[in-house]
Amino acid sequence: MDHARADILAARHRLQDAGWIPRDAEAFRHLPPPPAAVWLGEAPEAASTGCDARPLSGAGWTLHPLGQTPQGRVDARWLDATDPAQRKELFAGLPLPFHAEGVAETGDTTQQDAAPFAWVHHALCRHGLRLRVGGEHDSGHRVAETVWIQLRHQPRSAVEAPTLVIDVQDGVHCVLVETHHRHHREGVACEQPVVQNLHTHIRLGASATLQHLRSVQPGAADRVAHHLHLQLGPDARYEQGLIATGSRYHLQRQVVELAGVRAEARSVGLLLAAGADLEQQVRMLHTGERTRSHVEALALASGAARAVVNAYTRIAPGAADAEVRQRLTGVPTGGQPRLVLRPHLEIHHDQVQAAHGATWGALPEDALFYARQRGLDERSARGLIIEGMASALLARAFGNPQFIESLDLAGLLHQAVTHHLSDDPTAPTTQQEAAHG
Repeated sequence: MDHARADILAARHRLQDAGWIPRDAEAFRHLPPPPAAVWLGEAPEAASTGCDARPLSGAGWTLHPLGQTPQGRVDARWLDATDPAQRKELFAGLPLPFHAEGVAETGDTTQQDAAPFAWVHHALCRHGLRLRVGGEHDSGHRVAETVWIQLRHQPRSAVEAPTLVIDVQDGVHCVLVETHHRHHREGVACEQPVVQNLHTHIRLGASATLQHLRSVQPGAADRVAHHLHLQLGPDARYEQGLIATGSRYHLQRQVVELAGVRAEARSVGLLLAAGADLEQQVRMLHTGERTRSHVEALALASGAARAVVNAYTRIAPGAADAEVRQRLTGVPTGGQPRLVLRPHLEIHHDQVQAAHGATWGALPEDALFYARQRGLDERSARGLIIEGMASALLARAFGNPQFIESLDLAGLLHQAVTHHLSDDPTAPTTQQEAAHG
């Protein structure tokens, strides 16, 4: 029996029986995703779409050293999900595509809203990468080590559902820079507009740390949905800094399960939407005692862009002494964008510390004035101020100035901000108030 084929058919049957995400789904009501046919490659416009990706052109996942930093042990396996044995290895130990019964496990009922994305992914997945980060001494005892990795992804086909699985072993400190850049490397892989439904599973062992910088800059016509599923063990720490730009449809969704005692997660997002769509969903699920989470986002939008930030944190009945923070900020940089900021806390324990908030504002006029006094034009002045705000934001994600310099974060920010302003025809004009959701 072809188990790979059976698995694919089962996912399609589940999708057919349950249907696609309804327009009134709570998690997606401000920016509904395209229909299932788009993600399956069955939409009319995808019928004749081709892709120029070649096997050795840099398409798919590629693994690189990060600067001159010392390298630890990384075991990498590129797997073909159409081969039954390799598909079994790729999905080994991962939760099955979400179903209604799973609500009881986390208490987050809105996870069911995103279930169709998981079914489509299971039905379409053809390739994946598994990384095991960190090793052991011959004696079998874990040793503290730091592993620096750069991971790049370029589309392999016009409609794809890649998989990434990362296991960080106990006590290992990992630094990962992950990039998905479409408009900076012309001719590398697929030249057509891309539909991409990526699912990443990250598991941190006891006392493991992952500092994760993600830069996702799709093409203007791309439709992209990235889903990150994270599980943190005791004393594990996860820090993510996200730089994301808008496209025809762009979703960044992460679900973090803080099950281990004293587990800690920090998610900071810089969202740049110039006349395009962009949504970030961050869901922190506290089930372990003395856990901490911090969610912060800065959304800058212009033109007719739609930018949404959905932050949801749940503290389960057994999560004593949890500490949670949410801080969301939206800034229109020109035109009439629509900005929606939704902080949300669900607390089922009395012994917690929690705070959340959302603010809208404009770029500081005094800073613009002083920048212009230095001889900068309007666009350059705006770029300088935005880069300063973004640098301060991401510094709060990682905290270590030397660490930030080693990642060339300033270069990534300059690249993203320059691209944002170049796509914003209203950038030199006086900004107008955005419509608020």
